[in-house]
Amino acid sequence: MSGGESAMDLAAKRLEQAVHLLEQRLAQRLKTAGAEAGGLFDQDRANLAAELDEARARERELEAAGAEASVALGRAILEIRAALNGAGSSPSSSSLGEH
Repeated sequence: MSGGESAMDLAAKRLEQAVHLLEQRLAQRLKTAGAEAGGLFDQDRANLAAELDEARARERELEAAGAEASVALGRAILEIRAALNGAGSSPSSSSLGEH
């Protein structure tokens, strides 16, 4: 039965070679897929970084606009108080509607 063992050995070697080749091809495909995925992650990271920069710039613009609005509101409050204090101390303001 040495002929049977020889055929079995040959089949086992062919199977080992086929498995080895399959493992190599699988490893190459995984490597390629990983590189592509890494490229997508890098692209996503770059897009997110750009969006973050834009959002921070917009935040600074909004903060500046808020500060300007606060100053303008403060001035308006002072003018209203001054007008009310001026109207309250005016002698003609005590008799509203009289002319």
